[in-house]
Amino acid sequence: MTSWIKQKPRSSSQICATNYWPIPLSRTTALSSSKPKVGVVVFPGSNCDEDCRYVLGDVLGFDARFIWHKETQLGELDALVLPGGFSYGDYLRTGAIARFSPLMKAVIEFANSGAPVIGICNGFQVLLECGLLPGAMLRNRSLRFECSASYLKVESTDTPFTRNYRKGQIVQIPIAHGEGSYYNDPQGIQRLEDSGQVIVRYSDASGQVTDASNPNGSVANIAGICNEKRNVFGLMPHPERASEACLGSTDGIQMFQSIKELVTS
Repeated sequence: MTSWIKQKPRSSSQICATNYWPIPLSRTTALSSSKPKVGVVVFPGSNCDEDCRYVLGDVLGFDARFIWHKETQLGELDALVLPGGFSYGDYLRTGAIARFSPLMKAVIEFANSGAPVIGICNGFQVLLECGLLPGAMLRNRSLRFECSASYLKVESTDTPFTRNYRKGQIVQIPIAHGEGSYYNDPQGIQRLEDSGQVIVRYSDASGQVTDASNPNGSVANIAGICNEKRNVFGLMPHPERASEACLGSTDGIQMFQSIKELVTS
């Protein structure tokens, strides 16, 4: 499949090109499909948006479309994805500028309505910056960009994103980030632990949660957390890169399949 996204650099003049939902949504037939509808937010510097759209749309059969960050409404969606990348070049701080994008008000309202929202890598960082998830993201303790296959221990299946896993299951999903060390103060970490908001944790292949299995220095080996309502989930590993056998692992696709089963049930 080819598209202008793969052939040309993105510019503000292209926001209503094929694959984007223009505003107002009532003037487009993009949402006429009976398929579950998912939006993939695109910021300047996003680079995992097409990966997410491909898995959601081509592999799982969602009506999956990009939504440019300058839009101010989401339309009738069933779920929303904030993908990985380097929004605004990661200037100032990862996710710090993206949180002020015009679309973010609608994203926050969508999340507050109880709809499922998943932020992956840079998307997780944006969710932290806008306050939808607690805590902050720091530079990796190695002070280097870390790119490797990581093992995760599923700590909770009581979310729209992990309902198809088993508690304690070990999955392999790759990481690729320079600022992925999750931080919260001791009281904040305790609240997350007590309320079961730590959803996935870095471990070794046998499920042992050790410092050696922590690729970035995250407090308590935290790889992903959810909000108190459990409908907003952020994680640093990339499930879209573990969604087909040719990629070496299919452990990540169940996060998206879980969403699909929820919104179509």
